[in-house]
Order: sequence, then structure tokens, then C-alpha cells
Amino acid sequence: MYLTSRELALLADIFKLLADRSLPEAVLRYEAGRRLLDLLRADFLGSYVWDDAQGRFANRVAINMSADNLGDYERYFQFRDPLTPLLQHQRGAVRVTDVIAHEELARTELFNDFLRRDGLHWGLNLFAWDGDTNIGDLRIWRGDHRENFSDHELAMLDLIRPAFTAALARSRDEGLNAKALEGEPVLLPGALPNAIPNASPDASDLIARLTRREREVVTLAAEGLLDKEIAQRLGISYTTVRTHLDRSFQKLGVSNRSRLARLLQTARR
Repeated sequence: MYLTSRELALLADIFKLLADRSLPEAVLRYEAGRRLLDLLRADFLGSYVWDDAQGRFANRVAINMSADNLGDYERYFQFRDPLTPLLQHQRGAVRVTDVIAHEELARTELFNDFLRRDGLHWGLNLFAWDGDTNIGDLRIWRGDHRENFSDHELAMLDLIRPAFTAALARSRDEGLNAKALEGEPVLLPGALPNAIPNASPDASDLIARLTRREREVVTLAAEGLLDKEIAQRLGISYTTVRTHLDRSFQKLGVSNRSRLARLLQTARR
């Protein structure tokens, strides 16, 4: 495989991340996904852990995707998803079009009412398996303004698969993801300067780290407004609202609006 100097540098950074024994698994998935979006010139990340006891995907990590849309996936679409079961049992990196023709996918409810709402068009997925246990995944997508992923890009994602799987398995074995599995917030590195992962700073201190616009957006989100309603209220685009929410969730260490609302309530006391 020929790698450019850019690709070599980005892959080296990913392998360095995956060798860090101090990171919780949710942080590993987020940071690996963020770097892979850069390496693969992709636009969106969704990542989950399979909960075999409940028969569902949980512990979401996402980049550039709508919290409302992902909530719909968790409540409804994952139970009516014709695509993910085809991908989940693959033991290597796989393009969506390797398991289903795009024309066929485009006729499904999943595509029209979930994927297309956020602009997801071309997919490249990696499901990590520790023996017979699916311990996490990376669902990487491009918009329709780009081309499908190449064989070279598929090979690069598969190159990091063993290290990614080993890092997740190690994190689970060492209990570093205990809070995430219990549904508690996980703070992502880089979101809070000099923060220790899984630290619990005062809620008001966390809110103070948001920009003025981010505070406006999260306040309306916590009041129950949908992304489009927030956009109309503040006179900004729907995409800008999603960006502010994603960044705010990362800074605050929350994964959904109910936890966001509880955090804001705590900060006001």
C-alpha cells in the first residue's frame, strides 16, 4: 500500500492515540473517529456499542450529526434497520455499497427518513469484535457532494482495525468505561482545557466554558425546542444549530438533551 506523507502523519497520530492506556472507550471512539474523518476526508461520524442484553446499540458518540435525528435512530430506526445487521457481522472494514447497492438503500425508510436528513450518502464502517462480542463501531459517512470511498481508503481503515479493537478491549477490561456503561457523562479530551477524563467539575463552571451562542442554543434545546425551531428563533441555519449542539455536548460531557436539561438545572441552583 502506498501512503502519502499526509496519510502517514495522520495514521501515526491515530496509532499513538490508540496506544494511550488512560482513555475511556467513549473517548477512544470519539477521538479515533475525529482523526479518521480527517484521514478519509469524510463528513460525519456515528459510533455505538452493542448492548447484547437489551438487543440495541447504546452509548452514542457522534460528530456533525443532529442529536434529534440520532435520537430517532435510537428509538425507532435501529429496530427497523435493514443495513446495519449486514455490516455488523463483518470482521473487517466495509463500505455500505459492498453489502447493499446504493440504489436499493435509497429506497428504504432508513435512508429517506434518517440518513438523508443529515446528508449521509456514502458510508464506510468498522465494527470491532473481541471474540464473539461486538465492543464498538465507527460509522463514517460522506455527503453526496463527494465520491464513494475508494479501495485505498477502505484499506487504511482496515489497517487501524486491530489496534482500535485492542484499545477498546483493553479499556473495557481495565474498567475505564464504567461511567459510560452506567449512563453517566463522559468528558471528552480537548473539550475542557487540562481536564481529566471523567472528572466532575461544577455544572456552572462547565456552562461558563460555552460561548454566548452555544449557551443560547443549549438553553433552547433544554426547553424542548427542536433544532429547526432553534434555528428559526435565533435566525441561524439548521446546520449551525447542529454544530453548536455537538460542540456543547462535547464540552459539557453529555450525550442527550435530557442530561443537558439536568445539567442546566443544576447550574442554576
